[in-house]
Amino acid sequence: MKHPSHDKRGTSQVHGHDHSDHGHSHTHGANERSVGIAALLTGGFMMAEVVGGLLSGSLALLADAGHMLTDFASLALAWFGFRLVRKPADWKRTYGFDRFSILVAFVNGLTLFAIAAWITFEAIHRLRQPVEVMGGLMFWVAFAGLAVNVLSFLILQSGDKENLNIRAAALHVMGDLLGSVAAIAAALIIIFTGWMPIDPILSVLVALIILRSAWRVVSESAHILLEGSPTHIDVREIETDLASAVSGVADIHHVHAWSITQERPMITLHARLEPSANSDAVLVAIKKRLATHFKITHATVEIERETCVDGHKGC
Repeated sequence: MKHPSHDKRGTSQVHGHDHSDHGHSHTHGANERSVGIAALLTGGFMMAEVVGGLLSGSLALLADAGHMLTDFASLALAWFGFRLVRKPADWKRTYGFDRFSILVAFVNGLTLFAIAAWITFEAIHRLRQPVEVMGGLMFWVAFAGLAVNVLSFLILQSGDKENLNIRAAALHVMGDLLGSVAAIAAALIIIFTGWMPIDPILSVLVALIILRSAWRVVSESAHILLEGSPTHIDVREIETDLASAVSGVADIHHVHAWSITQERPMITLHARLEPSANSDAVLVAIKKRLATHFKITHATVEIERETCVDGHKGC
């Protein structure tokens, strides 16, 4: 714990940091490897699926191939994001490059919307003008794609499941996996019944599943980019909890909570103390309470004795 530094106004500030560098680096290394391998598998099979889709005439295969193309770009971008966050913080970027991974997750989520829209548009066209599909070739290409997607998904599951970048990458691969399942089902129906409309119909079903997943990734990453409070933190609860649980605190106000990534919550607050309270002891107690009860290990606390020196509304 760093000792508080006093300024000329009689206020004190304390900054708490718990970087856990070794564990943080290990987790990012595992995430980077998982995404990198998944990107190679996805990109490698994508070309085979394009060829298979063109030869068989299957929209489901072409949709899955188009999805895999975007996924390859997204996974490669995610891999680059994990590489970038290795760079240390500097005077221009005091929080480093961790936020880049959230930006990547947001972009990946938006690309899922575009993919779903394209699949739906093409499916409507196919329903109006049915295309002959070679069910046998379609089946074997889709089956191979399913194997590759399952392997990629399992690899990504070995990463940090709470990381938004990993979750976005896993959702992309899950979309591919569902696309392969739909293509297999469509191929079997075409082989045994000859009913061609099943190909675009199942493609639309996959698009709807992709949209649901995309919305979750986009909304969560946008919340972080807009400096929203972490999902597990209610600043109103923090105000009342610290005022009642920490001896010597008369009032907590001017609380702001946000996060750099979902693993790095931050908070700043003003604490008005009782006249007889020891500021150093109260600062240590506030920091401990925030870390143990709210899982916040990076906090800036400004001490006040009588009035809020900032004079902002809400002080």
